[in-house]
Amino acid sequence: MKNIAVLMGGYSHEWEISLKSGEVISQNLDTSLYNVYPIHILKDGWYYIDGMDSRHEINKNNFSLNINDHEILFDCCYNTIHGTPGEDGKIQAYLELLEIPQTSCDSYQSAITFNKRDCIAVLKPWNITTGRHLYINQGDVIDAEMIARNIGLPCFVKANRSGSSFGVSKVYKVKEMDAALDAAFEVDEEIIIESFLNGVEVSVGAYQIDDKINVLLPTEIVSENDFFDYEAKYEGKSQEITPARITPENMLAVQETTRRIYQVLKLKGLARADFIFHKGIPHFIEVNTNPGMSKESIIPQQIKASGASLQNVLTDIIENTIKHHTS
Repeated sequence: MKNIAVLMGGYSHEWEISLKSGEVISQNLDTSLYNVYPIHILKDGWYYIDGMDSRHEINKNNFSLNINDHEILFDCCYNTIHGTPGEDGKIQAYLELLEIPQTSCDSYQSAITFNKRDCIAVLKPWNITTGRHLYINQGDVIDAEMIARNIGLPCFVKANRSGSSFGVSKVYKVKEMDAALDAAFEVDEEIIIESFLNGVEVSVGAYQIDDKINVLLPTEIVSENDFFDYEAKYEGKSQEITPARITPENMLAVQETTRRIYQVLKLKGLARADFIFHKGIPHFIEVNTNPGMSKESIIPQQIKASGASLQNVLTDIIENTIKHHTS
């Protein structure tokens, strides 16, 4: 029996969502193969809570637990932390130094993909189509009229290093820009301003086993709100239709673009790329390398629609992670 640590939580606004993802992962791991340890990675500590509600602290020197004077070392970490430190490369770098395999992409790739600006910059030379963007740092002189002229209205103002739609606003008028910037700066000191793309929004999951990148069926997102915000994602204010109601040609195009993005960025484990079909072409929005895995999340829906079981996919990913770490 292998010892598997399911890492969840994190230090960002997304920590509660990550706990829900970690709970789903823990419940769906094959207990005939694995001893499963849900590990909270939070600002107040790194710990495991056992069946008696006793809290056991992680020894950060070697990422181990001590339970009843017995040291537990881990064969693999299933990383489902959203945001820092699990999606921006920090936990990956720590585990790489300890030579403990983890299921998400490596530290360098995580750092690039978590930063929306850097990710777009890496992908553009590979002919991945995106919208127009402007970048602002906290303290910059801001000209709302200039932003509106260059990007157009409406536009999106986003925290550069965040997920789950925290720090995101849709701006229709120049006079709304300041409030949107303030909301984004509350989440991150870097901001990305993105042109509005009118079209069908889809999200596509993928994971790699050995040399094969498995691309899942796209999900179409129809938000009851003005865009796919926090309420739409996690509070039932959206329809998520899998497979997406798009033509076979468009489905193939967005799946192949997802495969290319996964390959170019050298991703690992489950990842999810988001697109908007604007004028018939899938425009890349962002990629999540530790996508939500809660009951409301898109990836579990896509795995089910593909005819696979979540347990089998998780087993394949863990075994492949261990195999390639030791090979």
